[in-house]
Amino acid sequence: MAPKSIRVCLSPALLPFYPLDDTIAVVIDIFRATSSICYGLANGAKAIIPVAEVEACLAYRGNGHLLAAERDGEVVTGFDFGNSPFSYTADKVGGKTVVLTTTNGTRAIQWSAGATAVVAGSFLNISALSRWLQSQNHHVLMVCAGWKNQFSLEDTVFAGALANRLNTGGIELDDAAHAAESLYLEAKDNLKAYLSKASHSKRMQRLNIDADISFCLQQDTVSVIPIMNGHELVRLAETT
Repeated sequence: MAPKSIRVCLSPALLPFYPLDDTIAVVIDIFRATSSICYGLANGAKAIIPVAEVEACLAYRGNGHLLAAERDGEVVTGFDFGNSPFSYTADKVGGKTVVLTTTNGTRAIQWSAGATAVVAGSFLNISALSRWLQSQNHHVLMVCAGWKNQFSLEDTVFAGALANRLNTGGIELDDAAHAAESLYLEAKDNLKAYLSKASHSKRMQRLNIDADISFCLQQDTVSVIPIMNGHELVRLAETT
């Protein structure tokens, strides 16, 4: 089998213009939500519940869940942590359910809910994700979380990397997928240098979290594919 088509939604604001039936939505928030989600589930988190708003996250207080909230790149005061991957280590999240809200990524996950399946993509799990998508006979829509509904360079480059792996011939790519693939081919020899000009990279550097950038650009450090099951992201599968 193979995907029926490959499309890239460059901003969640464009999602209403994409049909979601017979479609696997791959939500992409490289810096940092989907990277941390992949890492957290690989490190034994029971589930991660993505919510759009801080208030929705607070509603889970008192039931034993870890509460994680990030806005504008920083941890929201009063929460256990934000969306840095270094907060999603086995000793912190193993066996726990994390309720997560972020500026962009968790909203994109929720807005993709009408798809046949919703999964999280990152460079950390790109090979496992590519293999699984190649085994599916659905349309693939990559949903770039962007930054406050605006275009994001890092998410689009990852969409291009995934499109490049899935584009094995005979699969229709839309214009945005072709453009994303071209960006990836330009960036692939030195992703960090290329993405250093991205606005979110500069934002993270100003917050002294440059180490998160390097972490999120590692490839194939985990084999977990996070998938929505009801209102929770859980592990779909692990491959070797």
